Amino acid sequence: MGYAIRVRGASRVDLDTVDTRADGGLTKEEGTARLAALTAELGELQELLYAADTHAVLLVLQGMDTSGKDGTIRHVLVDANPLGCRVVGFKAPTATELAHDFLWRVHREVPERGILGVFNRSHYEDVLVARVRGLVPEPTWRARYDHINAFEALLADNGTLVAKCFLHISADEQRERLLAREQDVTKAWKLSAGDWEERTRWDAYMAAYADALARCGTDRAPWHVVPADRKWFRNLAVAEVLVDLLRPYRDDWLAALDARGKAELAALRASPGRAAIAP
Repeated sequence: MGYAIRVRGASRVDLDTVDTRADGGLTKEEGTARLAALTAELGELQELLYAADTHAVLLVLQGMDTSGKDGTIRHVLVDANPLGCRVVGFKAPTATELAHDFLWRVHREVPERGILGVFNRSHYEDVLVARVRGLVPEPTWRARYDHINAFEALLADNGTLVAKCFLHISADEQRERLLAREQDVTKAWKLSAGDWEERTRWDAYMAAYADALARCGTDRAPWHVVPADRKWFRNLAVAEVLVDLLRPYRDDWLAALDARGKAELAALRASPGRAAIAP
Protein backbone atom coordinates (compact mmCIF):
# COMPACT_ATOMS: atom_id res chain seq x y z
CA MET A 1 0.00 0.00 0.00
CA GLY A 2 1.33 3.43 -0.97
CA TYR A 3 1.71 6.50 1.20
CA ALA A 4 -1.17 8.27 -0.54
CA ILE A 5 -4.73 6.94 -0.41
CA ARG A 6 -5.97 6.03 -3.87
CA VAL A 7 -9.67 6.64 -4.44
CA ARG A 8 -11.27 3.52 -5.86
CA GLY A 9 -14.01 3.97 -8.44
CA ALA A 10 -17.05 5.81 -7.17
CA SER A 11 -16.27 5.11 -3.52
CA ARG A 12 -16.74 8.18 -1.36
CA VAL A 13 -13.84 9.07 0.89
CA ASP A 14 -14.72 10.25 4.38
CA LEU A 15 -12.09 12.96 4.61
CA ASP A 16 -12.76 13.39 8.34
CA THR A 17 -11.32 9.91 8.93
CA VAL A 18 -8.07 10.57 7.05
CA ASP A 19 -5.14 11.19 9.37
CA THR A 20 -3.66 14.36 7.91
CA ARG A 21 -0.61 13.90 10.16
CA ALA A 22 0.15 10.41 8.86
CA ASP A 23 3.84 9.54 8.58
CA GLY A 24 3.70 6.04 7.08
CA GLY A 25 5.49 4.67 10.12
CA LEU A 26 8.63 6.58 9.15
CA THR A 27 10.79 9.09 10.92
CA LYS A 28 11.45 12.36 9.11
CA GLU A 29 15.02 11.22 8.43
CA GLU A 30 13.83 7.93 6.91
CA GLY A 31 11.21 9.71 4.84
CA THR A 32 13.72 12.25 3.56
CA ALA A 33 16.07 9.46 2.48
CA ARG A 34 13.27 7.65 0.64
CA LEU A 35 12.22 10.88 -1.02
CA ALA A 36 15.77 11.41 -2.30
CA ALA A 37 15.76 7.96 -3.88
CA LEU A 38 12.37 8.52 -5.47
CA THR A 39 13.19 11.96 -6.87
CA ALA A 40 16.39 10.58 -8.38
CA GLU A 41 14.41 7.79 -10.04
CA LEU A 42 11.79 10.29 -11.18
CA GLY A 43 14.54 12.34 -12.82
CA GLU A 44 15.66 9.29 -14.79
CA LEU A 45 12.10 8.39 -15.79
CA GLN A 46 11.37 11.95 -16.85
CA GLU A 47 14.46 11.91 -19.09
CA LEU A 48 13.20 8.71 -20.75
CA LEU A 49 9.72 10.23 -21.10
CA TYR A 50 11.22 13.26 -22.83
CA ALA A 51 13.50 11.27 -25.12
CA ALA A 52 10.96 8.60 -26.11
CA ASP A 53 8.32 11.25 -26.90
CA THR A 54 5.48 8.71 -26.85
CA HIS A 55 3.55 9.87 -23.78
CA ALA A 56 2.83 12.99 -21.78
CA VAL A 57 2.34 13.16 -18.02
CA LEU A 58 -0.12 15.39 -16.19
CA LEU A 59 0.02 15.77 -12.41
CA VAL A 60 -2.93 17.68 -10.97
CA LEU A 61 -2.40 19.24 -7.54
CA GLN A 62 -5.39 20.49 -5.57
CA GLY A 63 -5.68 21.51 -1.96
CA MET A 64 -6.85 24.18 0.42
CA ASP A 65 -4.76 27.33 0.85
CA THR A 66 -1.37 26.58 2.52
CA SER A 67 -1.62 22.85 1.68
CA GLY A 68 1.76 23.11 -0.04
CA LYS A 69 1.22 22.90 -3.78
CA ASP A 70 4.21 25.12 -4.58
CA GLY A 71 6.44 23.36 -2.07
CA THR A 72 5.44 19.97 -3.42
CA ILE A 73 6.43 20.98 -6.94
CA ARG A 74 9.81 22.29 -5.80
CA HIS A 75 10.73 19.19 -3.78
CA VAL A 76 9.27 16.45 -5.96
CA LEU A 77 10.72 17.76 -9.25
CA VAL A 78 14.10 18.68 -7.77
CA ASP A 79 15.94 16.17 -10.01
CA ALA A 80 13.83 16.70 -13.12
CA ASN A 81 15.18 18.50 -16.18
CA PRO A 82 13.29 21.81 -16.51
CA LEU A 83 13.49 21.42 -20.29
CA GLY A 84 11.00 18.56 -20.05
CA CYS A 85 8.70 20.03 -17.39
CA ARG A 86 5.94 22.59 -17.49
CA VAL A 87 4.04 23.99 -14.50
CA VAL A 88 0.79 25.88 -15.00
CA GLY A 89 -1.08 27.74 -12.28
CA PHE A 90 -4.78 28.48 -12.64
CA LYS A 91 -6.11 31.62 -11.01
CA ALA A 92 -9.53 33.24 -11.28
CA PRO A 93 -10.62 33.06 -14.93
CA THR A 94 -10.39 36.17 -17.09
CA ALA A 95 -13.32 37.69 -18.95
CA THR A 96 -12.13 36.01 -22.15
CA GLU A 97 -11.88 32.63 -20.43
CA LEU A 98 -15.35 33.04 -18.92
CA ALA A 99 -16.69 33.64 -22.41
CA HIS A 100 -15.72 30.06 -23.32
CA ASP A 101 -16.61 26.69 -21.83
CA PHE A 102 -14.87 26.01 -18.51
CA LEU A 103 -12.40 23.54 -20.03
CA TRP A 104 -11.21 25.86 -22.81
CA ARG A 105 -8.43 27.48 -20.80
CA VAL A 106 -7.39 24.12 -19.38
CA HIS A 107 -7.19 22.08 -22.57
CA ARG A 108 -4.77 24.49 -24.21
CA GLU A 109 -2.36 24.03 -21.26
CA VAL A 110 -2.25 20.23 -21.40
CA PRO A 111 1.36 18.98 -21.80
CA GLU A 112 2.45 17.68 -25.17
CA ARG A 113 4.11 14.29 -25.61
CA GLY A 114 7.47 14.11 -23.91
CA ILE A 115 6.56 16.68 -21.26
CA LEU A 116 5.80 16.22 -17.57
CA GLY A 117 3.16 18.83 -16.84
CA VAL A 118 1.87 19.98 -13.47
CA PHE A 119 -1.36 21.84 -12.85
CA ASN A 120 -1.20 23.96 -9.68
CA ARG A 121 -4.97 24.07 -9.21
CA SER A 122 -6.91 23.00 -12.27
CA HIS A 123 -10.26 22.40 -13.94
CA TYR A 124 -11.45 21.09 -10.56
CA GLU A 125 -11.77 24.67 -9.36
CA ASP A 126 -14.98 24.65 -11.40
CA VAL A 127 -16.57 22.04 -9.12
CA LEU A 128 -14.94 23.39 -5.96
CA VAL A 129 -14.74 27.19 -5.77
CA ALA A 130 -17.51 27.66 -8.32
CA ARG A 131 -19.73 25.36 -6.27
CA VAL A 132 -18.92 26.60 -2.79
CA ARG A 133 -19.09 30.28 -3.65
CA GLY A 134 -22.19 29.89 -5.78
CA LEU A 135 -20.53 31.27 -8.92
CA VAL A 136 -22.65 29.08 -11.20
CA PRO A 137 -26.05 27.39 -10.72
CA GLU A 138 -26.07 23.89 -9.20
CA PRO A 139 -27.18 22.15 -12.45
CA THR A 140 -24.15 23.70 -14.17
CA TRP A 141 -21.51 22.51 -11.73
CA ARG A 142 -23.14 19.10 -11.34
CA ALA A 143 -22.93 18.53 -15.10
CA ARG A 144 -19.23 19.30 -15.01
CA TYR A 145 -18.27 16.01 -13.36
CA ASP A 146 -19.19 14.15 -16.54
CA HIS A 147 -17.47 16.78 -18.69
CA ILE A 148 -14.29 16.37 -16.63
CA ASN A 149 -14.36 12.58 -16.89
CA ALA A 150 -14.81 12.77 -20.66
CA PHE A 151 -11.99 15.32 -20.91
CA GLU A 152 -9.58 13.18 -18.89
CA ALA A 153 -10.55 10.08 -20.89
CA LEU A 154 -9.66 12.00 -24.05
CA LEU A 155 -6.26 12.85 -22.59
CA ALA A 156 -5.65 9.22 -21.65
CA ASP A 157 -6.68 8.05 -25.11
CA ASN A 158 -4.10 10.45 -26.54
CA GLY A 159 -1.27 8.97 -24.45
CA THR A 160 -1.34 11.30 -21.45
CA LEU A 161 -0.67 9.61 -18.11
CA VAL A 162 -2.78 11.37 -15.50
CA ALA A 163 -2.43 11.43 -11.72
CA LYS A 164 -4.35 13.74 -9.39
CA CYS A 165 -3.36 14.51 -5.82
CA PHE A 166 -5.49 16.21 -3.18
CA LEU A 167 -3.12 17.64 -0.57
CA HIS A 168 -5.22 17.17 2.54
CA ILE A 169 -4.40 19.32 5.56
CA SER A 170 -6.39 19.81 8.74
CA ALA A 171 -8.12 23.07 9.61
CA ASP A 172 -5.84 23.38 12.63
CA GLU A 173 -2.71 22.98 10.52
CA GLN A 174 -3.95 25.55 8.03
CA ARG A 175 -4.57 28.00 10.85
CA GLU A 176 -1.01 27.55 12.12
CA ARG A 177 0.43 28.07 8.64
CA LEU A 178 -1.61 31.20 8.02
CA LEU A 179 -0.51 32.64 11.36
CA ALA A 180 3.11 31.74 10.58
CA ARG A 181 2.90 33.68 7.33
CA GLU A 182 1.87 36.77 9.24
CA GLN A 183 5.04 36.49 11.35
CA ASP A 184 7.44 35.80 8.45
CA VAL A 185 8.25 38.93 6.46
CA THR A 186 9.71 36.80 3.66
CA LYS A 187 6.28 35.25 3.08
CA ALA A 188 4.16 38.34 3.60
CA TRP A 189 3.49 38.49 -0.13
CA LYS A 190 1.47 35.29 0.23
CA LEU A 191 -0.95 36.84 2.71
CA SER A 192 -4.54 37.34 1.63
CA ALA A 193 -7.61 38.26 3.63
CA GLY A 194 -9.46 35.90 1.34
CA ASP A 195 -7.58 32.94 2.84
CA TRP A 196 -9.18 33.61 6.22
CA GLU A 197 -12.56 34.17 4.59
CA GLU A 198 -12.38 30.82 2.81
CA ARG A 199 -11.77 29.08 6.14
CA THR A 200 -15.33 29.96 7.11
CA ARG A 201 -16.46 27.65 4.29
CA TRP A 202 -14.24 24.73 5.35
CA ASP A 203 -17.04 22.17 5.70
CA ALA A 204 -18.51 23.15 2.34
CA TYR A 205 -15.13 22.72 0.69
CA MET A 206 -14.60 19.30 2.27
CA ALA A 207 -18.00 18.20 0.96
CA ALA A 208 -17.12 19.52 -2.49
CA TYR A 209 -13.76 17.73 -2.47
CA ALA A 210 -15.37 14.48 -1.34
CA ASP A 211 -17.83 14.64 -4.26
CA ALA A 212 -15.11 15.49 -6.78
CA LEU A 213 -12.93 12.61 -5.58
CA ALA A 214 -15.82 10.15 -5.79
CA ARG A 215 -17.26 11.36 -9.08
CA CYS A 216 -13.94 11.79 -10.93
CA GLY A 217 -11.66 9.13 -9.50
CA THR A 218 -11.27 6.79 -12.50
CA ASP A 219 -8.84 4.00 -13.30
CA ARG A 220 -7.21 6.06 -16.06
CA ALA A 221 -7.15 9.33 -14.10
CA PRO A 222 -7.11 8.33 -10.44
CA TRP A 223 -7.35 10.60 -7.42
CA HIS A 224 -4.97 10.23 -4.49
CA VAL A 225 -5.59 11.74 -1.07
CA VAL A 226 -2.23 12.87 0.33
CA PRO A 227 -1.95 13.52 4.10
CA ALA A 228 -0.23 16.90 4.04
CA ASP A 229 0.22 18.20 7.60
CA ARG A 230 3.79 16.87 7.55
CA LYS A 231 5.48 18.52 4.58
CA TRP A 232 8.16 15.87 4.19
CA PHE A 233 5.56 13.09 4.10
CA ARG A 234 3.42 15.02 1.62
CA ASN A 235 6.41 15.31 -0.73
CA LEU A 236 7.24 11.63 -0.31
CA ALA A 237 3.68 10.53 -1.07
CA VAL A 238 3.39 12.63 -4.23
CA ALA A 239 6.81 11.50 -5.48
CA GLU A 240 5.75 7.90 -4.99
CA VAL A 241 2.52 8.48 -6.93
CA LEU A 242 4.47 9.88 -9.88
CA VAL A 243 7.16 7.18 -9.88
CA ASP A 244 4.54 4.42 -9.64
CA LEU A 245 2.75 6.00 -12.60
CA LEU A 246 5.83 6.20 -14.82
CA ARG A 247 7.82 3.14 -13.78
CA PRO A 248 5.74 0.58 -15.78
CA TYR A 249 6.67 2.42 -19.01
CA ARG A 250 10.44 2.35 -18.42
CA ASP A 251 11.12 -0.80 -20.47
CA ASP A 252 8.95 0.33 -23.38
CA TRP A 253 10.69 3.70 -23.47
CA LEU A 254 14.12 2.08 -23.33
CA ALA A 255 13.14 -0.32 -26.13
CA ALA A 256 11.87 2.55 -28.29
CA LEU A 257 15.07 4.51 -27.73
CA ASP A 258 17.22 1.45 -28.46
CA ALA A 259 15.38 0.85 -31.74
CA ARG A 260 15.70 4.52 -32.64
CA GLY A 261 19.41 4.48 -31.86
CA LYS A 262 20.02 1.42 -34.01
CA ALA A 263 18.09 2.97 -36.90
CA GLU A 264 20.10 6.17 -36.62
CA LEU A 265 23.39 4.25 -36.55
CA ALA A 266 22.37 2.26 -39.61
CA ALA A 267 21.45 5.46 -41.45
CA LEU A 268 24.73 7.06 -40.38
CA ARG A 269 26.79 4.15 -41.65
CA ALA A 270 24.93 4.17 -44.96
CA SER A 271 25.44 7.90 -45.43
CA PRO A 272 27.78 8.77 -48.35
CA GLY A 273 29.14 11.68 -46.35
CA ARG A 274 30.07 9.42 -43.45
CA ALA A 275 31.64 6.85 -45.77
CA ALA A 276 33.82 9.52 -47.30
CA ILE A 277 35.53 10.24 -44.00
CA ALA A 278 35.58 6.66 -42.68
CA PRO A 279 39.04 5.54 -41.52
